[in-house]
Amino acid sequence: MSRLKAFIFALFSLAVVAAPPVTPAHAASNLIAVLEAEIVTLDPHFTPAYISRTFGFMVFDTLFAKNMAGEIKPQMVRDYKVSPDGLIYTFTLRDGLKWHDGAPVTAADCVASLRRWGDRSALGRRILAITASMEASDVRTFVLTLKEPSALVIDSLGNTISPVAFMMPERIAKTPGDQRITEIIGSGPFVYSKADHRSGDRMILKKFADYVPRSEPADFLSGGKRVGVDTLEIRVIPDGSTAASALQTGEVDFMQYAPFDLLPLLEKNAKIKVVNFTGGNQFAGAYRINPLTKPFDDPAIRRVLWKLVDQREVIDGLGLDAKYGAPCASFFTCGTPYANDAGTEAAKNPSVEAAKAALKLTRYAGEPVIVMQASDLEAPRISAQVLAEKLKQAGFTVDLQVMDWASLLVRRTKKDGWSVYGVHAGGFDLGSPLTNGMVAFNCVDMSAWHCDARLTPLLTAFAKSVSEDERKKLAYDIQAIMYDQTPAVPWGQFAQPAAYRSNLRGVIPSAIPIFWNIEK
Repeated sequence: MSRLKAFIFALFSLAVVAAPPVTPAHAASNLIAVLEAEIVTLDPHFTPAYISRTFGFMVFDTLFAKNMAGEIKPQMVRDYKVSPDGLIYTFTLRDGLKWHDGAPVTAADCVASLRRWGDRSALGRRILAITASMEASDVRTFVLTLKEPSALVIDSLGNTISPVAFMMPERIAKTPGDQRITEIIGSGPFVYSKADHRSGDRMILKKFADYVPRSEPADFLSGGKRVGVDTLEIRVIPDGSTAASALQTGEVDFMQYAPFDLLPLLEKNAKIKVVNFTGGNQFAGAYRINPLTKPFDDPAIRRVLWKLVDQREVIDGLGLDAKYGAPCASFFTCGTPYANDAGTEAAKNPSVEAAKAALKLTRYAGEPVIVMQASDLEAPRISAQVLAEKLKQAGFTVDLQVMDWASLLVRRTKKDGWSVYGVHAGGFDLGSPLTNGMVAFNCVDMSAWHCDARLTPLLTAFAKSVSEDERKKLAYDIQAIMYDQTPAVPWGQFAQPAAYRSNLRGVIPSAIPIFWNIEK
């Protein structure tokens, strides 16, 4: 442990021991949470950012949803039928669904929402590309007719990959996908209160009194979303130590990302519960690279990073115990069916000397590498810092630019002005070529603009295949191309534990923050 870490740990421990019992000022009907960052974009179709997805699951709803076993279950849909030839899907909505403005949810709303989502989502584009028609047949029923059978329809409608297929009123869903919606009306269990939203400070979401939950128990994102509090207050506290202190004193109830340095202390506090995640609820980190600007417009220079990035150094830099993190060389979440070792020979035995030698064989001419570093999220901050130092040691000219995560999300949408940044994504999303944003967005004008024509037919074949063995072979071939072209470089797989006050009951252990089913 570094001196700084030890100092923080000691101060924090002293505060806990010395502080008198605190009675939280907020009522039991008010749940206060600190999330990964401030929620800036309220349009969950517009951006793949996880923080906007979290907002989406609270305020909007989905036709289908995933349970903890990874199964896709009906959510807004009451039932559905598929024709024997696999071309016609008929969906019927549940009774009593309402928008937050009181209007009933209709099939026409869902059709418009799916079209808008399909314009923004890699999965949605695949579905729309093989859609012959999609029309409402009555107020609560719509029919999707395909040009060819696909095994992706239900999985796509209930997947967690962002942007998620959230439903909106038809008038709002008609907003072009490249423009943000300005009216935030969903049908989910919480209502967004624009009047109470103070940018940079807090957002208030209120229990939707007219929400009709499913009869089944809540199970991850599926089942009955029963809200046990009147209001959900989302505080903006960028500094992790400050947020953890507020959790300790009872000023806040829930913290999405507990600081890695303070996990040992939080684990010892009887009034705090720390949630360790496994499987798809873990995260995998990667360095996303901009292939449009120098020097990384040259694949040979991008490939130098395989010689440079030591995943163990990044994991150790996070201060993670072995139970929370480990290297993973696959682009697909380790421990999932499509993880493989194609191309991974390039990433073995990384070192500064190996990277220096590889860089000398390229056409690198000293162009600055602009590393974007998020100041308010542990994993992106530390991973970027580690990379910036290693790049300098290898002979790159480095321009480290620090900003908050919300600003980084905006900056990365620009095609110039940045070179690389550290990020992490959910294991559920990264487990398949069709949901892994580093792969699925190939040749899409979104999220780093990587394009390799060799990937397109492989992704199409993967989407059509019903053979698991064939899919695994395709995943292997896809990863081989990813290693060759290097649109990103993985830096490790880890859990990002959440922490919450022990008086909360019904917390669903999920890397996607879930605030229904909770009582105080």
